[in-house]
Amino acid sequence: MDQEIKNEDLKIELRTITKDDYIGLKSSMVEAYSDWDGASFWKESHINKLIKIFPEGQICILVNGAIAGCALSLIVDYDQFGDNHTYTQITGNSTFSTHNPKGDVLYGIDFFVHPNFRGMRIGRRLYDARKEICERHNLRAIIAGGRIPNYKNFASTLNPKEYIEKVKGKEIHDPTLSFQLANDFHVLKILKGYLPGDTESLEFASLLEWNNIYYQEEDVHINSKKSVVRLGLVQWQMRPFPNLESLCEQIEFFVDVVSDYQSDFIMFPELFNAPLMTAYNHLSGAEAMREIAKSTIPLRDKFLEYAISYNINIITGSMPYLEDGVLKNVGFLCRRDGSYEMYQKIHLTPAEKSAWGMAGGDMLNTYDTDCGKIGVLICYDVEFPELPRLLADQGMQILFVPFMTDTQNGYTRVRSCAQARAIENECYVAIAGSVGNLPKVHNMDIQYAQSAVFTPSDFSFPSNGIKAEATPNAEMTLIADVDVDLLKELHSFGAVRNLQDRRHDIYKIINTTGK
Repeated sequence: MDQEIKNEDLKIELRTITKDDYIGLKSSMVEAYSDWDGASFWKESHINKLIKIFPEGQICILVNGAIAGCALSLIVDYDQFGDNHTYTQITGNSTFSTHNPKGDVLYGIDFFVHPNFRGMRIGRRLYDARKEICERHNLRAIIAGGRIPNYKNFASTLNPKEYIEKVKGKEIHDPTLSFQLANDFHVLKILKGYLPGDTESLEFASLLEWNNIYYQEEDVHINSKKSVVRLGLVQWQMRPFPNLESLCEQIEFFVDVVSDYQSDFIMFPELFNAPLMTAYNHLSGAEAMREIAKSTIPLRDKFLEYAISYNINIITGSMPYLEDGVLKNVGFLCRRDGSYEMYQKIHLTPAEKSAWGMAGGDMLNTYDTDCGKIGVLICYDVEFPELPRLLADQGMQILFVPFMTDTQNGYTRVRSCAQARAIENECYVAIAGSVGNLPKVHNMDIQYAQSAVFTPSDFSFPSNGIKAEATPNAEMTLIADVDVDLLKELHSFGAVRNLQDRRHDIYKIINTTGK
């Protein structure tokens, strides 16, 4: 071991421990704990017992045949112990009677790396292997009591809490705690008397936890939420329709097409029913909009019928809606189980106010679906980052944005803001707009759109943050799959963590409407 090993001569092997490994294991253990006066070492009978009751949880790494590091674990029912326990209690006084194959936590009872092999990422490999065991057994977390061996050098000026905070802030390096924090563990609490005889830590320990984001509390049921969700976006061609029935025929055509691809959602654009205004061209724009608002509830009912019969969740885009004399821009989430929700446009453009006399809504909610939690913001609303942030705080995974823009300038505003919302809220954002023109409709002359699905920008997603996009200014559908499990991984392990790293101590957003 004292001889220098060249990189090209290295052979690294990760595997479970066998009974024949004990001599090498003890030799490595003695060297790893050489600076700990109170250290005691596992007997051969201990290792054999661990191999017998939980062979998969006892792992080691060999470098050129020599044991370079080791990780020993049990599965425990953590509720039986809680956060106030000692090492003796968690190991059953080294009898390992606490091991429970039906437990919910992988508990790390030992972890060490031979000093000659430190700096070779041996520890990280062992931790990654432990995480895989945790995920494979569908355990909710890895928990371990960690020494803080450098604390003895700071105990005269810092209490354990202050010491740990400084280690977190990288003002102090602790050989054990710093490594565990770098491997995505967080400190649950400080334990006193966890390891009697640990003079370096003054018998203090940090209780550490790593959460398994893939943990399923219950067995998978037939109606459990999907991981991969298929989105269908309609890039709608504005064309005159003689009546409501012909408009519904076109709607049903797209629902039929998209559902044939087993899509989970279909989204229509903002004010897609504006062609109905052609019949009221002799009226002012505001009067014509109020006339077609009379068809909004019948259209909602048609969408509900299609959602059920074609087995697809429908985001209806938006339509004018007259309530108590107030004209609003609203849409509906029509679920395939027959239920529905209304959403409202909150921020109105100057043209919507001046040309149509519309008023902004005051409802902002996320919606539960069989494919996870979604949000819907109509066009201009996506340009206000506070709204998607409030939805993200409620657990939104997919944001749908039906829009209507007449120029490429307007489209660029919607597109650029939608991409920003995907990054800062760590969610998927789907946008769908209309194309073509309506020469006989006031304030609806031309349309410009390129529908798209945007993603966060991290290793598991497209490097440009674009999952799929339609051909600009052509009537078509866009079908794209998004994996919501990747969002869970991003929240905890992303290169940057926008949601997690917000400074709640200096700013926050409050939804004062309570809606």
